[in-house]
Amino acid sequence: MKHKHLGRTGLIVSQFCLGTMNFGPYTTEPDSYAIMDKALDLGVNFFDTANVYGRKKGEGVTEQIIGRWLAQGGGRREKIVLATKVYNAMGDGHNDRRLSAYHIRSACDESLRRLQTDHLDLYQFHHIDRETPWEEIWQALEQLVQAGKVLYVGSSNFSGWQIAQACETARSRHFMGLVSEQSLYNLSARTIELEVVPSCRAYGMGIIAWSPLAGGGLAGSVTGATAGRRSEDARQQFYTKYQAKMEAYESLCKEMGEKPADVALAWLLHNPVVTGPIIGPRTAAQLEGSLRALEITLSPEVLAKLDAIWPGPGGEAPEAYAW
Repeated sequence: MKHKHLGRTGLIVSQFCLGTMNFGPYTTEPDSYAIMDKALDLGVNFFDTANVYGRKKGEGVTEQIIGRWLAQGGGRREKIVLATKVYNAMGDGHNDRRLSAYHIRSACDESLRRLQTDHLDLYQFHHIDRETPWEEIWQALEQLVQAGKVLYVGSSNFSGWQIAQACETARSRHFMGLVSEQSLYNLSARTIELEVVPSCRAYGMGIIAWSPLAGGGLAGSVTGATAGRRSEDARQQFYTKYQAKMEAYESLCKEMGEKPADVALAWLLHNPVVTGPIIGPRTAAQLEGSLRALEITLSPEVLAKLDAIWPGPGGEAPEAYAW
């Protein structure tokens, strides 16, 4: 496993981030333990979750599974960089959601309880809250950092200007602010190249790419290998929608002697702003099978061919649309 700094921080994380959304709804607790144990064996030390994962409102099922795994000891907690998220509804009350200081404080304490730990290495805003001022949000995080409950703060699903606004407000308060952004990013979804990628580069933030295989669609035809949480019907819909592109993509991958899923992951790893993709295996074998992507080197010629098949927005803003 290869490792790198998370954005501008001194924190070292694996270039694969273990996504845990499947734990509970799709992957049993014993199988989830096996995946996390395998991750440690393979050198994956970056684990991502969220308080809403688990498909049962307010229960934090996935966090609980991770917490019980950590409680087994053996240095598990000390070996991982643990990330979770806050924003979505955890109850029916007016203050059981979003990014008020009230909710951030209570949500953090509840995540700590479920995860059976005394601190979160990376606490991420799951979405932008347009109704809460950044002064309030940052004051809440400053208190959590001072209390030792949170080490680093990240965002998820933010636009470029929202990243800038958050970072500049934090700077005015002499606070470190955002160190990472978790965004939808893959060969078929490249919109963040307009403004999110350059914003993260400018502020020294690492990008954590979610859905790196487009829900399994970029793994190839439905008869091929899969690595995602979508049903086969959804993968078939993706393939049908992008049939011409997928045929060209699979042909290129065949020429390279590589699996489409591995090439898609390698393409993300090629971007220096990307800390790593989130991989969400349902089995330990799927996790181990993803490691091939770390060894693939993409030549300028291959990158040009990938751009021709999966064109991005035309570069960064404003050049992409202004001239």
